[in-house]
Amino acid sequence: MALSYKARRRWSLVILLFGLPAYIAAAWFLMSLFEVSSLFVEVLIYLGLGVLWAIPFKSIFKGIGQADPDAAPDNDETPDL
Repeated sequence: MALSYKARRRWSLVILLFGLPAYIAAAWFLMSLFEVSSLFVEVLIYLGLGVLWAIPFKSIFKGIGQADPDAAPDNDETPDL
């Protein structure tokens, strides 16, 4: 069952406001448990984790920045000045 455009917008907002900070805190906590000696390795791990969180939510975030495809077209005939 596909989510509507409005539902995807709401879920993306929830994910960005609550899920992403929780994921950052969890990644930060997990990284503190390991002793990483190289800054380069640590940056690679954080970059990998930064990309990894978005993969499950790709279908929710797809097309969110576009206009609502289900909305009625705006038939305003006045020209923009």
